[in-house]
Amino acid sequence: MRNSTIVAPQPEAVEAGANVLERGGNAIDAALACAFVQGVVDPQMSGIGGFGSMQVYMPSKGKHEVLEFYARAPLAAKPDMWLDKVQGESRDGFGFILDGNISDIGYQAVCTPGSLKGYETALRDYGTFDWADLIRPAIDYARNGFAIREHMHWYWAKDQSNDGFANTIDKLSFSRTGREVYFHPDGRLRNVGDLLRNPDMGDTLERIAESGGSDIFYHGELAGQMADDFAASGGLLTRDDFAAYELNRTAPIWGEYRGHRIASTPPPGSGFPLITLLQILENFDIGAMRHSELEHVTVMFEAMKRMTIDKDTYMGDPHYVDVPFETLLTKDYAAARAAEIRRGERADVRRFDKSQRDTTHVSVVDKYGNAVALTHTLGSPSGAITDGLGFMYNGTMSRFDPRPGRPGSIAPGKRRPSSAAPTIVFRGDDPYIVVGAPGGSYIAPTVAQCIVNMIDFDMSVLEAVVAPRIVGVSNKVDICNRIRRSVEAGLRANGYDVARTAQTFAFAALHAIKIENGVSKGAADPQRDGLSLSVD
Repeated sequence: MRNSTIVAPQPEAVEAGANVLERGGNAIDAALACAFVQGVVDPQMSGIGGFGSMQVYMPSKGKHEVLEFYARAPLAAKPDMWLDKVQGESRDGFGFILDGNISDIGYQAVCTPGSLKGYETALRDYGTFDWADLIRPAIDYARNGFAIREHMHWYWAKDQSNDGFANTIDKLSFSRTGREVYFHPDGRLRNVGDLLRNPDMGDTLERIAESGGSDIFYHGELAGQMADDFAASGGLLTRDDFAAYELNRTAPIWGEYRGHRIASTPPPGSGFPLITLLQILENFDIGAMRHSELEHVTVMFEAMKRMTIDKDTYMGDPHYVDVPFETLLTKDYAAARAAEIRRGERADVRRFDKSQRDTTHVSVVDKYGNAVALTHTLGSPSGAITDGLGFMYNGTMSRFDPRPGRPGSIAPGKRRPSSAAPTIVFRGDDPYIVVGAPGGSYIAPTVAQCIVNMIDFDMSVLEAVVAPRIVGVSNKVDICNRIRRSVEAGLRANGYDVARTAQTFAFAALHAIKIENGVSKGAADPQRDGLSLSVD
């Protein structure tokens, strides 16, 4: 490799990672420095109160693994604990709506966080830098502040009441810390360009840096502070939850698309829906179609619906339920699904009557040939912040199915289904594309379109990331505002229900790197405030 590249939705975080690369750090070091800063400068998207998964490719060490540090349901959770409170499911299937939003906002919404354990394990097993050194930029941003960016403020102010979930602004004001950090003294929400400081978060990160690892969070004084707060606030987590937390190390799952090998995350991650979708599309001459025209959109939509049905039917924690992804990833299975589309059969995505997408991502390739795709998140922010600690906890209980006996049902210590799909595409034996995205249920369809754009349409990484796209995670085809009105009219004439978003760049936010002739180039999705940096 002749250079290194890092791309993510937050410029401050990308710069922190690029600085590590310039100082001789590897892709893992850079990804972790970036991740810590992301938790400060985009604190409703990720942080030490959240979770995630990281795909790591290190050819010099013979390693290619997925580190899973997903959140776990409280040990006190029961499958039927909220059965009498369920109201419905979001249209995109990302979460369930309960009376009073108790699984979405407040202390009962929180699952045991896994991010800090994941970061520490990744550094110990794959990295080269000092723990405190990697955390320092995040501490500085928390204490000294950063300018509120446009996408961050848009997300804070967005009205999500039509989805049935609590609005983010209500989560920001849920705690004393939230009211002090995110609002002016007169109660007005801080605006774009305002300086945001969170000294409590800076102090917490300093304590973690000085402690040398994650034990302080899972077994030490921070665990005690958090457990006491949950007990006083009616939450479900206890010291036992923090002490019992374990992450998982596994091999990626594999598929193939037009001679390229695809490595992604196994269940409960969404690698199998992503690969299933690609392998269905492989049965069509996508490259001969006109991008974003009627035939292209129709085939993509029907394939996405079939992917969604399989995900809804089977996705769960394989430690608790059988997820038959090996069968779903066979070429025969994909060919059968493609044949349905050719016959004009329309898939029917069924949801529980009557989303939030609160995640972030970083892709890194270094000059040593290592590659990292890391997607981490709060799932959705809970609003809960332990007084004096500064960081917000995840709101992941809303992702579990409150109906017992289903793959995604609640169980003590269970990992919730994740939409994340950090992915590496190989051309021959070498990485060709490193890609991922935040965006809830939209992640797999969006990442697949990025891969198709580069392989079938021979787009550059920037063209692939910014190209118009659609998603099909319900019976309504969602299109971005750059899909032609004539295509929308054709879809409606063919009997499809269409939802056009007002957003120019819509749905999950792609952050990708493409490697050709030993040179890596990245692109950040314009819908967010991201950046790609390459260093020699």
